[in-house]
Amino acid sequence: MIRVLLVLFVATACAVFAYGDPAKITTARTSVTEMIQHRTAAHARIQQIPRGNGGEFKLDAQINGVKVPMVIDTGATSVVLTYETAKAAGLPLELLDYNVPLETVGGNTKAARLTLDRLAVGRLVEHSIPALVVPRGQMKTNLLGMSFLDRLESWEVRADRLMLRGYP
Repeated sequence: MIRVLLVLFVATACAVFAYGDPAKITTARTSVTEMIQHRTAAHARIQQIPRGNGGEFKLDAQINGVKVPMVIDTGATSVVLTYETAKAAGLPLELLDYNVPLETVGGNTKAARLTLDRLAVGRLVEHSIPALVVPRGQMKTNLLGMSFLDRLESWEVRADRLMLRGYP
């Protein structure tokens, strides 16, 4: 935002210097403002997720190109995947070491650390995302936790929508 204001200020100052005519300055300022707004809108990476009937925010993400159902969980430090999802996404399950203590709704378990090459939620695409995988049958839901959400410019709840905003 500061960058946009700085560009607008410089463009206006240049117009004042170049033209000296208030009508031309106003026209120049309007043109610059429209260009900036158009560029910002074209590069905006915003994803809206509606609240589900149970109060949760569910979405379909893509891990390495595979569609994965997930629930947003701001209480989860990391992205957490079920064993079944990790297998479907082609992750190297044979190399995993289940040594990370993890509290789940169903109780305590151990998870394995790994890094996701690519995780996409709509137009929001992040790379090298730390994640955890739980053993087979330990969880039913994949969680989109803070290891993904912290990569975004912002996220907020507005009415019954979660707004995820990526960096331009």
